[in-house]
Amino acid sequence: MSLTLSRLSPLLLAFALTACDDAPRFTQAEPGEALSAGQATVQRSDRNAFSMPSANLSPERRLDFSVGNSFFRNPWVIAPSTTTARDGLGPLFNTNACQNCHVRDGRGHPPGPDDSNAVSMLVRLSIPDQPYLAKEIERLGVVPEPVYGTQLQDMAIPGVAPEGKVRVSYDRQTVTFEDGHQVELRKPTLQITQLGYGPMHPDTRFSARVAPPMIGLGLLEAIPEADILANEDPDDRNRDGIRGRGNRVWDDAQGKPVLGRFGWKAGQPNVNQQNVHAFAGDMGLTSTLQPKDDCTSAQTACLSAPNGDGANGEKEVSDNILRLVTFYTRNLGVPARRNVDAPQVLAGKNLFFQAGCQGCHTPQFTTATNAAEPELSGQVIRPYSDLLLHDMGPGLADERTEFAANGQDWRTPPLWGIGLTETVSGHTQFLHDGRARNLLEAVLWHGGEAEAARNQVLTFNAEQRAALLAFLNSL
Repeated sequence: MSLTLSRLSPLLLAFALTACDDAPRFTQAEPGEALSAGQATVQRSDRNAFSMPSANLSPERRLDFSVGNSFFRNPWVIAPSTTTARDGLGPLFNTNACQNCHVRDGRGHPPGPDDSNAVSMLVRLSIPDQPYLAKEIERLGVVPEPVYGTQLQDMAIPGVAPEGKVRVSYDRQTVTFEDGHQVELRKPTLQITQLGYGPMHPDTRFSARVAPPMIGLGLLEAIPEADILANEDPDDRNRDGIRGRGNRVWDDAQGKPVLGRFGWKAGQPNVNQQNVHAFAGDMGLTSTLQPKDDCTSAQTACLSAPNGDGANGEKEVSDNILRLVTFYTRNLGVPARRNVDAPQVLAGKNLFFQAGCQGCHTPQFTTATNAAEPELSGQVIRPYSDLLLHDMGPGLADERTEFAANGQDWRTPPLWGIGLTETVSGHTQFLHDGRARNLLEAVLWHGGEAEAARNQVLTFNAEQRAALLAFLNSL
């Protein structure tokens, strides 16, 4: 006699899938589990689910949210222009609007074979650390490529040459489950062509990074530092194979190293600085914290191009515009979970814990009572991330260091909202470079500290795989 997952009761289903391990056994949803962002949770699951303000944002404060959204969504133009509040694009850039990378505030993807520009995927650049550049390494976390800097920019204003073009090709490999089911994985190879300023340093390191979704950033920023660091275990004292570490990165405003939280390697400390560096690197826009155009000394046309700085010294992104964009990006709400009490979802949750995925994807935190925005204070949130660095093995390695992160380290990405990726972004491409074409492929790329969890997943049969994916798609 055989039973399918759909025919088992929630209680028997959870017991059947977890009876032989010490993981928690969930037979019903936990209180408040559907509210991933606490009282800030958004009750939307359509294509605009990632673009809504925190549910507890007052009508008065939603005005600032809307104005910030306009600067996030609308394109910037080349200086000089009559559009003085939004001019100064470039001279080198990757896109002319934040929304082009984060379409509907969602996830980016690698370029397709017919795309002329990468747009929602960036390529980070650096060379091996040089001892005589210790101060620069402390501030930037890397040594820039001498001619092209820290990010390849494949677009430019007229009269300035783009830095190059990005293409991606893939090698294929097959992974086989214990029951014989096979999954084809694709491993990307970057191709940088049409270099505008001569050859790169022979030891240049490249790292492709797709744009991450924008939801819940203010809530992640509001998690107390002590609560994040409490999950550190660099010496694996509990012998579970997981060695989470916080990244220590440079805070431009404070002028000192602090805990990193944002970016694929936790290379940025807060939402404001993340925005500042995105304006500078992605669109070539100056601000108080990044007052110079992103041109190297070898890029003379870039250095001599006009900019949009104001006559009174105000930068292209004024302090007020930056404030509004930061308010907007802090308050993009996290959508509520779906089907948290469904038998298959509960079964998948048990399997998630059975495999040990929660060792890095920490389910729950409570935000500080003095968060940057009052609506984000004291909220019980469920991001499914510890915001720490983990060695993910050679399969995902980019061999590029970033502050304390080595070439195999990646920050645990939050999983909240991941099940709405296709609805919002129109695709299901995951991981830092978009190589995974669905969630199962993403799981199977896990190695290093997550190898034991992946190996456990490889023992799952078809019903169990479906249950695990049902749980992930409920997040």
